[in-house]
Amino acid sequence: MDFLLNTNVQFFIAAYLIGGIPFGLLLAKYFAGVNVQESGSKSIGATNVLRVIKTKDPALAKKLGAATLALDALKGVLILLAAQLAGVSEATLWGIGVLAVLGHCFSPYLGFEGGKGIATGMGVFLVMLPLETVIGLAVWAVSVKMLKISSIASLLGLSALLTASFIIHPQMAHAPVVFIAFILFYKHIPNIIRLIRGEEARVA
Repeated sequence: MDFLLNTNVQFFIAAYLIGGIPFGLLLAKYFAGVNVQESGSKSIGATNVLRVIKTKDPALAKKLGAATLALDALKGVLILLAAQLAGVSEATLWGIGVLAVLGHCFSPYLGFEGGKGIATGMGVFLVMLPLETVIGLAVWAVSVKMLKISSIASLLGLSALLTASFIIHPQMAHAPVVFIAFILFYKHIPNIIRLIRGEEARVA
């Protein structure tokens, strides 16, 4: 068990466990008495929290949706900032980022179910690839305003971030960036199927 005393291992475990905290589920249950896993897309993310609670209390839905988005992003940001302060390597930082996203998408507290990972991924990329993240967020903002579909806006923003990372940092090892993007696209497969069928819900 000596490996548990290793700083890198401790951060890896912490990243997965913190990433797995289902803030959307907890906030919706506590403040609105709603189980978001039983309604809407059944996701624990901000979009489903907003969509489900909006039918009961639009004002509360906006607050809880925003809080979920912020807290899910902070799961990626804070653990990486702590690791940076501890002086771990860049490779370890990327490992921490990947595990934070995996924790959110496959939460150990929810039978390895979870959210779509966009907010947590955004938090990770904000620390590791800040310029690319700004570009991705700009594309997301324009897309969601024009298309009114959260999932496709998120995937377009993610695609823009991924493309920008290859252009801005052509020499870096892109494996963790691509892997995180793959996880996020994988979690959006049901949304992609609904998009193809013309059944994906719009953001009002």
